[in-house]
Amino acid sequence: MLLTKLDEATEILAQAQDFAKPLKIRRVLDTARRVLLQDGGAAALQARAESLEAAGIFNGSDWAFPHILIPSLTTHSLKSADADTVVLEALSELRMLAVANGDYRHPLISDEQAHHYLTQVLAINLELLFMPPSEAERETQGRLAQVPRALFKHLAEEIGYEHVIDRLIDEIWRILQQRPIQVEPVKRMITQIAICRTNPDIDLGTSGQGADRLISSLYGATQACREDPGVDVYRDRLESMDSGALQYEATGFARAMHDTGLVSPYHAVLLRYLLDQGDHLLSEALGLSSTGRDCLLCYRQLVQALIEEAVHPATAQAIYGLALMLERGILYQPPVAPAMWRQVALPLSEWSQLRLRLAYGDAVTPKAWLLEGVLCMLGLPLGVGQGNNPTCQSARALSMWAYNDPDYLLQMVAWAARDDEIIMHFEGMPLSSMASLSGVSKELPMDLDPVSLLVVPHLDRIYAEMGRRCVGREGDPHRWVNPEFHGWWSGRGFRINVDVATGQLHELEDFLRHFYASYHPYYNGNQPLIHPQPAGIAVTDSAARFIGWHAITLLRVTLDPSDVMRAYFFNPNNDSGQDWGDGLKVSTAGNGERFGEASLPFEQFASRLYIFHYDPLEHGELANVPQEELDRVIGYIHRSWGVDRVPASDLQADPGPGNGTRQ
Repeated sequence: MLLTKLDEATEILAQAQDFAKPLKIRRVLDTARRVLLQDGGAAALQARAESLEAAGIFNGSDWAFPHILIPSLTTHSLKSADADTVVLEALSELRMLAVANGDYRHPLISDEQAHHYLTQVLAINLELLFMPPSEAERETQGRLAQVPRALFKHLAEEIGYEHVIDRLIDEIWRILQQRPIQVEPVKRMITQIAICRTNPDIDLGTSGQGADRLISSLYGATQACREDPGVDVYRDRLESMDSGALQYEATGFARAMHDTGLVSPYHAVLLRYLLDQGDHLLSEALGLSSTGRDCLLCYRQLVQALIEEAVHPATAQAIYGLALMLERGILYQPPVAPAMWRQVALPLSEWSQLRLRLAYGDAVTPKAWLLEGVLCMLGLPLGVGQGNNPTCQSARALSMWAYNDPDYLLQMVAWAARDDEIIMHFEGMPLSSMASLSGVSKELPMDLDPVSLLVVPHLDRIYAEMGRRCVGREGDPHRWVNPEFHGWWSGRGFRINVDVATGQLHELEDFLRHFYASYHPYYNGNQPLIHPQPAGIAVTDSAARFIGWHAITLLRVTLDPSDVMRAYFFNPNNDSGQDWGDGLKVSTAGNGERFGEASLPFEQFASRLYIFHYDPLEHGELANVPQEELDRVIGYIHRSWGVDRVPASDLQADPGPGNGTRQ
């Protein structure tokens, strides 16, 4: 009965004129949603994928162009509260499945491409295959949350679990190479792999062999916890070990931690036990080099207090943060150690405690959650992420302070966590986060690390207030806001290649020559970048279409192992490995990147840059960049985010597509 109604609605949609199709789509989507909730519904819709697309179900949306769809974006669509969005995404995946199986020859995508796309979608959204709806999903989606689960059950059965697992393992390693602070989603995926491997009803074939290192890093890094006995049993085993056995345990955990960036709950049990066993074993368990070991010995009491307060099985990632903080040697900066002692004893406001409990639960105290976050941010300053929130400026600021000015970061944390207020100054005038109006983010973010959870709402309001103080000034407000918001080291010189009033490209060649003169070692006297600098990029999708403006940090410019000049930068958007279209694929590993860095060849990076800062007192001439290189950069711009921003005068003067206009 439902399928008959669906076929009738599809036929009506197909017969409708283009202008009338939006009015007819709703009936198709509503019926398709009900079909998906029936047994065999996904298979029935898969069989109708070609007729649904031909009728115009995807007209006017990105789903009409399957060759440019990005697997990672499916998560937000499938978890949307809007039923039409969820159903359209589901129909798109079933269309891909029909193509992958050879049932539908699509003009824009091959069966191999469709199959690869679906394995990525399944891997990224694996929790929809194995996990029941979360409280958040039940609240926002209700019964709609069953639609993606019905879809994914069908996809996995058709594609095969073995393809999903191998793709998922690759995805996990790619994410871990970036060393994010927040690793709970990765831990959940590894747990799902372990469950799959032990489930007799799931045939993985020869797949999943690369998962051993990931699973053991969490549940069996050493011989004494190989069978995942539970933390209480493991603690009992430690008490019967001699120094040689403890040494073996310490080196095993340290190797697993530094190899993956993940820390086992058993590691926390070991580290707490070793506090009374001597500094050598403690150093071994942290995997420290001579630099970190010296720092440990100099600040032994502080390290002991940090371990006692912050390191528990539920907060095991604090160990990795602590190890990397010691390796950085930042405790030798005079204000940092006293600030860390303050952090250990910091009383948290009721609001801060409530926020931390809501986000992370009651496994440990709110103070322990926050201290874990502080250690991870100081150890992994490039692992900060903005979550699913429009707060890239605040995330960038936290990363920059952890990287460049750690005692200032600790001051911000103390104000936010203890006083529920941060006061910053803009051009000499104090700005209170409590007196400021709303920030860029309309809701309080919850999907953040502990430090960001407490500090970002304050920073967001202050950043927005600084922008409001610039209303009426000519030009882009970032000229004044960035140096005041981020720190004195942000250059007061400012260049932008977009006319704020019209949105058109403005003095593009001068902008590029100035950028080369400021940052390219061949044109700036081989001067390395001293302090991280805020910059703004025009983000594009895999089809090189403009998405929006985004805040990043430029960290360094140097030759990569292949002698290509590259710009290395920090992107706070949670996953820096992106395809920006027109051949621009952002690299996160394999081209000389340090943990947390993203990189592009210099001219490709320049083609997505729209704002940069520089020191106006360093008098440099515009770089004498070869015109051929400038033309390549301008070509990238004209073919992507600048396609609709070229001033009419430039179009008239352009001799043709060979010099960079969009073809």
